[in-house]
Amino acid sequence: MAHQHNHHGHSHGQHNHSTDNIGWAFFLNLFFTIIEFIGGAYTNSVAIMADAVHDLGDTVAIGVGFFFEKYSNKKENNYYTYGYRRYSTLAAMINIVVLTTGSILMIVKTIPRLITPEAVDAQGMVYMGILGVLVNGAAVFKLMSNKNSANQRVMMLHMLEDTLGWIAVLIGAGVMVFWDIPIIDPILSLCIATFILFNAIKNLIAIMPIFLQAAPSGVDQEKIISELIKIPDVVDTHDLHIWSLDGEFNIMSLHLVVAQKVTIERAAELKKKVREIIDKDDVKHITIEIEREDEDCEEDCNH
Repeated sequence: MAHQHNHHGHSHGQHNHSTDNIGWAFFLNLFFTIIEFIGGAYTNSVAIMADAVHDLGDTVAIGVGFFFEKYSNKKENNYYTYGYRRYSTLAAMINIVVLTTGSILMIVKTIPRLITPEAVDAQGMVYMGILGVLVNGAAVFKLMSNKNSANQRVMMLHMLEDTLGWIAVLIGAGVMVFWDIPIIDPILSLCIATFILFNAIKNLIAIMPIFLQAAPSGVDQEKIISELIKIPDVVDTHDLHIWSLDGEFNIMSLHLVVAQKVTIERAAELKKKVREIIDKDDVKHITIEIEREDEDCEEDCNH
């Protein structure tokens, strides 16, 4: 039985650019979280304080994400034969846990203020709102440059939520400058928390298939099989497996059943043709096992 491996090199420049962006977002977020706590205490705004708690969680999550993203760049070895790419996905999962916990905490802390609203410094909230939109908007713009990484997508989600949250705070504060409606503050807090929770769950649903080794959504296995069967001298294909390490690096293995008359040279041509078909689906690592049609496949082939 012949084996064929096709391993395309990943762009390390792109990956380093990704980690640089995450590092930049981490320090920006840490600095702004400190300002938020001070501003929230000064203005007596539960919306700002709740967002500060959320941002603190984001900062920790981004720090962990930064570490794991760097770690995931390490080369494969005898222990981690595919390398450390799944650490990046693990970081994305940790970030989602932090987002979910933070949003629930925000909801719990907001309920008492809904029942008994307190006066806030609306003018101070306006200034904080402007600063919040500018800082978080800059972070979103920076992280948008590479959205292929599952980890970086989650971090961009953090920053996008914060930007939208600050736009809401800015509008609410603007209203409270002219009208004395202090309940707007806890309502804003509740809306931000619910929005974050919804998106965190949505992102969890998107990332779980990677952890569970499901086939990448962009790859049509039925179409691949039908194209492979059309190749002259290919009789059948089975045991086609495809999964993703981190949402970027897709892996595939398959058994290709060929006609009895196929020579070694023809088998090499067939493998090249298979690679051409599969390459279109952005598969970075392909393992092809050739079988002649009269050959008994190993027992574990048909499990």
